[in-house]
Amino acid sequence: MNSEYVGRLAVDMPLPMPETQAGSPAAGAAARPMPRERLSAGEKGARFFFLLCAALSLGAMLLIVVFIFREAAGLFIDGPEGPGISPKEFFLSPLWYPGYEPAEYGTLSLAAASLAVTALSVLLAGPLGLGLAVYLACVAGKRVREWVKPVVELLAAIPSVVLGFVGMVVVAPFMQSVLDIPSGLNLTNAALLLALMATPTIASIGDDALSSVPREVKDASTALGATQWETIWRVTMPAAVSGLSTAVILGLGRALGETMVVLMVAGGSAQIPGSLFDSIRPLTSTLAAEMAETPIGSRHYQALFAIGGVLFMMTLAFNLTAFWLGRRWKGKTA
Repeated sequence: MNSEYVGRLAVDMPLPMPETQAGSPAAGAAARPMPRERLSAGEKGARFFFLLCAALSLGAMLLIVVFIFREAAGLFIDGPEGPGISPKEFFLSPLWYPGYEPAEYGTLSLAAASLAVTALSVLLAGPLGLGLAVYLACVAGKRVREWVKPVVELLAAIPSVVLGFVGMVVVAPFMQSVLDIPSGLNLTNAALLLALMATPTIASIGDDALSSVPREVKDASTALGATQWETIWRVTMPAAVSGLSTAVILGLGRALGETMVVLMVAGGSAQIPGSLFDSIRPLTSTLAAEMAETPIGSRHYQALFAIGGVLFMMTLAFNLTAFWLGRRWKGKTA
């Protein structure tokens, strides 16, 4: 067979199609969806069980919300108990005197007290919790971390009534004698104890956020000549800002929803706080103090449920803010 014939044969023969070229059997197989994995009877049962649990949880939460707002709606509607009050009076009046005649159901002073004690507690717990989170995630050695972190998380397990008792017996007399104030049961006392309760939440979530920053990012900063603190401040914390902001907001929600501590050490006066040492009465302590002695279906009863609705909306706003910040800053670095 001469070379001219071999060359002509090579030219005339069709070249094989690449396996990945469109239209080839390999490409068609890759384009077809993979068959769904068949689940065993046990796996199907487990999936149905978890789906049922999720549906029951969601349904229970929706029923609670509907019940709260249904009972609260009666406060603003004329009924057997008398004419309803206006939303303006409920939200903007500072007078809360349900036992007077006529009764006053203004919640401005209660809401202001809740916001004041929550804000002060977060101002105290935020730096402390974030600093503790930075220490655990970036500074402490392995052995120290193994001892310190469980202790911090155990602080969250202390019953709030125990902390309230400490505030009444120890903190209040100390503040009254040292600061020479009329009463130690005040805004600052409650904020200190709420800060102690919120710190473990902020520290634990903040530690998880900082620990999730990839090691390669921190090593690259060190390789460029940054010190440990420069890496923490300019690289690690900006990379974890989503989790850190979520930690602070969840700590804020923890302080806002606390009942026993503020009931025991806040003082119980329904007034807008004018100083750090004023006696206050937050929304939660009002619910705990008055719900048990209120006739069902009365205006007072409906007003307490309306307070519950206000607390629900405030907590929901904080959680939505944490979710939005998490989505907004996810993955961003300085």
